[in-house]
Amino acid sequence: MPKVIQAGLAYGAIVLGAGFLLGLVRVPLLVPRIGERWAELVEMPIMAVVIDRAAGHMLRRFPDICSPISALITGGLGLALVIAAELTLAGVLQQRSIAQVISSRDQVSGSVYLVMLLIFAAMPRLRLPRHQACASRDHGA
Repeated sequence: MPKVIQAGLAYGAIVLGAGFLLGLVRVPLLVPRIGERWAELVEMPIMAVVIDRAAGHMLRRFPDICSPISALITGGLGLALVIAAELTLAGVLQQRSIAQVISSRDQVSGSVYLVMLLIFAAMPRLRLPRHQACASRDHGA
């Protein structure tokens, strides 16, 4: 399996796993106290850190993805995995269609979630300039 595919799947799995674990706290503990919108918004900065760290980890673990196109492919594959998993779980566990899943999102937290998905897809590419292994590789070191 090409390294970029491995990196994309691993990146998606890390972020998906973190989101699942945070959901185990958010749904039973936060949603009843502060509501779904605020519980999701509280989770977003934590997920932003997870995304940033996971992207950095992928760049260290898979130095072959230290090119702009490979980093974008990694992010895109990770995004595809996360979206496919979320829609599949919603369909299987909650018996909801894709349209129902999308329409049920809160306008505020759903909009922030959409932005976070775009950041997630772009983060491996965004991390390239400040990633030591990639920067030193680009300068022949």
